Amino acid sequence: MAELGAGPHRSGDITAIMGSRVQSGAPVRSNLIKKGMIYSPAHGDTSFTVPLFDEFMRRIMPALPHA
Repeated sequence: MAELGAGPHRSGDITAIMGSRVQSGAPVRSNLIKKGMIYSPAHGDTSFTVPLFDEFMRRIMPALPHA
């Protein structure tokens, strides 16, 4: 999700980057919402709860190869 930049982003766009289907990403999304890391500002949209968190993630995480 951080690779897409500041959100919100469509759930389908996020799972496409992960190389999976929306249905496969739904449990991950739900768990991250419960942990308070992301939220859904509108149906099907996802955004980080902390401003600039996408930039932080890109700095600390190594780039992953795309499928």
